[in-house]
Amino acid sequence: MRRVLALALAAAACLAHAAEDRFPRVAQAYLVVRDGRVLWAGQERERLPIASLAKMMTALLALERGRLDEVVTVSPGAARATGTRLGLRAGDRLHARELLAATVVRSANDACRALAEHLGGSAGQFVEMMNARAAVEGMIDTRYADPCGHDRDGQHSSAADLARLAGRLMAQPEYLRLARLPEATLRSADGRRRFTVRNTNALIGRYEGALGLKTGYTEGAGNCLVALAEKNGSKVLVVLLNAPNRWWNAVGLLERAFEAPAP
Repeated sequence: MRRVLALALAAAACLAHAAEDRFPRVAQAYLVVRDGRVLWAGQERERLPIASLAKMMTALLALERGRLDEVVTVSPGAARATGTRLGLRAGDRLHARELLAATVVRSANDACRALAEHLGGSAGQFVEMMNARAAVEGMIDTRYADPCGHDRDGQHSSAADLARLAGRLMAQPEYLRLARLPEATLRSADGRRRFTVRNTNALIGRYEGALGLKTGYTEGAGNCLVALAEKNGSKVLVVLLNAPNRWWNAVGLLERAFEAPAP
């Protein structure tokens, strides 16, 4: 991965001279924003699967509710969650804060499901909360059907909507703290179980100024990424949906955006 990112940095100069084609091959849909101003976009309103980028809304609702010191008992359903996992067992008890960290840093589906069930009473009721919050935000292209991003019929969002959601998360210091951690060590409420997880975002610790925000992958969605970086007081947000080379392209777009004239 380090070699890929090094090559991407070398290729950024070439990408910088390709602005006139608006980068049609970087992703099925994309959006690049610098300091609140859209620089480039492609199919930014196309409704697409978003994989674990759905966890951005799950995290936002958890943070807005607060009470992260509450203890959550992991249900059998949460323990059976597939895909990326923390390794939770039914009956495990963790603070909501630890489940949130596992959701953001490792994108762990079992932790995400346990957190969603705790917040909503059930996964289905929590999805209703997600959709209600999306409506409040004016996310007109967004419909959630799973709190953790598994491929589900009718679940979709757009690069434009995800950039709007990212803006909300950028105002949450705890999310930004978690999203930029290279790794985290988590513990059960009784201290008997310990989990060490690494960040799924390959930019963290490898790309200067990287702050997060979230990665995602499923067979239906492809490689997805919402990347935030800061240099010299300027922030750039890149949203990529179904990107064949998300790390390469994210670095290239970030570099090009930081080089662009100030708005």
